[in-house]
Amino acid sequence: MMSDHSAAPRPLAEYGHAPILLLIIGFMMLQPLSTDLYLASLPNLATVFGVPASTVQLTLSVFVIGFGGAQLIIGPLSDRYGRRPVLMWGLALYVAASLLCASAQTIQVLVAARFMQALGCCSAIIIARAIVRDAYAPADSARVIARASSWLSLAPLTGPILGSYLQVAFGWRAAFVALSILSAIVLGAVIMRLPETNVHKNPRATELRGLMANYRHVLGSRAFWAHVLPGALSYGSIFAFISGSSLVLIRVLGVPTQLFGYCFAFGVSGYLCGTIVCRRLLPRFGPSATLRIGSTMSLAAGALFLGAVALGFAHWSVVVVAMFLTMGAHGLNFPVSQSGSVTPFPQQAGTAAGLMGAIVMLAAFGVGTIVGATFDGTLFPLAATACALGVCIFASVRLVEHKEAP
Repeated sequence: MMSDHSAAPRPLAEYGHAPILLLIIGFMMLQPLSTDLYLASLPNLATVFGVPASTVQLTLSVFVIGFGGAQLIIGPLSDRYGRRPVLMWGLALYVAASLLCASAQTIQVLVAARFMQALGCCSAIIIARAIVRDAYAPADSARVIARASSWLSLAPLTGPILGSYLQVAFGWRAAFVALSILSAIVLGAVIMRLPETNVHKNPRATELRGLMANYRHVLGSRAFWAHVLPGALSYGSIFAFISGSSLVLIRVLGVPTQLFGYCFAFGVSGYLCGTIVCRRLLPRFGPSATLRIGSTMSLAAGALFLGAVALGFAHWSVVVVAMFLTMGAHGLNFPVSQSGSVTPFPQQAGTAAGLMGAIVMLAAFGVGTIVGATFDGTLFPLAATACALGVCIFASVRLVEHKEAP
């Protein structure tokens, strides 16, 4: 299923001895697992700590805020000091924060530990993107991320199901113990097998003047926005389902809690399919055409979801199919967006990756807020949000193409 008809992209000769792709997959898996592994425990957390559901939701929103903000710092740090030391310190923080989550006696400590966990997780994701730029030829970067994303999709595919079983068997703390073990394994692999890939260290990357210069350089590039804008909106479209699917499936449509993980996993399998299709399309049509196809799929998925709801179809399968299609479109959009936003900046790869990640998390935070605020006990708000985002993704790609045509 994970095989590719074309040859796997190989790292540059100086990194051929290291399992770069496997390490990148391990880094990228931390983000979805940090959220999905404990989704099934959210109702139990409210009961254990005696707090309303809105307080428990802070463990999600604070993670997003911490993850988004840290990207503005971690990227430049890796540009100055190198990928390896920043990554090791970040993973060590993640291990410690996960253990603190597992031992938290109050919801306040859990929320604070989740913020710390986000900082460590952020280092893994940002540096994974930067390492792709460092260790692979620019022509291969989108294929590398698409290949990694195919494996990455296994995390949100199995995470909620595994988390459900951990919750039933051992309670909510088990998910964070599992994250501690996983991140410790990844840290050990980095120490033993990851070489330094930043050969263009910039001693001024963290100086305020140099930092502002790098930010202006990256943010002033049309190529950066041509990829970041649809990528952030595409991530927002899947975050609408991440934050809203449990509400509509369990509360509105009456899906049993123990079956929610399977519904979520089926929807996420669309992302796996999308990344596999992306890997087939990139060699044949190139990144730009692949992004156009993906944005068209985003528009179609949102429009079909809203149309079905408007016609009165209120069934769990409508939500799951809409989620599958949206995730599939994201599997095409996001690998191209990630690689395209970093590739033009060999000396500011960390800064570009950090800015892209911060913008993506800002979009996710905004979408999650809208989904929570507009929930009214029906499917319509979620469907309307998904459709609006599909329109915006489609328009952003065409708008930038139109401006760049001359």
